[in-house]
Amino acid sequence: MSTPLVPTTLPNWAWERADVRQALRARDMSAVFRHVQQYSGASQARIAAAVGMTQARVNEIIHRRREVSRLDVYERIADGLSMPDDARHLLGLAASREKRSGGAAFDLAAFPEVVRVFSGQDSAQTEIQQQARSATELDILAVRGLGLIGLNDSMLRAQVGRPDGGLRVRVLLLDPEAPALAQRAAEIGESAETLASGVRLAEARLRELSGICHVEVYRYAMLPTWRLIRTDSTLFVGVFDAGWEGHESATYKVMETPQGPLYRGFRRMFEAIVTGADRTV
Repeated sequence: MSTPLVPTTLPNWAWERADVRQALRARDMSAVFRHVQQYSGASQARIAAAVGMTQARVNEIIHRRREVSRLDVYERIADGLSMPDDARHLLGLAASREKRSGGAAFDLAAFPEVVRVFSGQDSAQTEIQQQARSATELDILAVRGLGLIGLNDSMLRAQVGRPDGGLRVRVLLLDPEAPALAQRAAEIGESAETLASGVRLAEARLRELSGICHVEVYRYAMLPTWRLIRTDSTLFVGVFDAGWEGHESATYKVMETPQGPLYRGFRRMFEAIVTGADRTV
């Protein structure tokens, strides 16, 4: 069979899951088929019909008695499962738009690193907390960070304080002694003293977590622009601007992809700021 008979579709959120994306990146079709069963409820027969295989062949792949290695088979699987373009890229395939046009289209249709846009932190909170719950690395670039991690009722405080101790946390806060802090305070109509006190309070509260998990806190001196929360291979990106706090900004969910520059660029920027910052915790 050369064409899928009954296409099978996963919900959009399933393609965004870290386990599914890792399976695609590794070209682990056994795991991909099992995820399809789990998140769509499709039977082996349904998967077989979708991807142009026999049920016996699908069973062999699921139980790792046979592997997929041919590009045309990967293409058939991607088409049969109605993979979105970013999933196709993780699998090493051209996006469906590229297949039609014969060349890469540098827009969200071809390189959808931005997989979701939230109106602000409140609407993204549940998803950020879910990501942090299972993460091994958490990076935060903030101004004072009290709403994110500094207080007991902060958005990520419970996730950071989980008892397994398997989380590495790095937090970048604005240096309370830097001229940029006074400029930022003026932008949001707050006194520099109050803003500086908030940074110092966040540092003190983060120091309390050092006995629970690996916590590093740094002070940077430049005027803040980007507000970042990274949980492993997922970034939540907002912006600091005159007149609004970072949590009021629209928040972009950015996923790591082989071709995409956004995740790599923001990650590189964070590491550069860490290199030039002063560690306080």
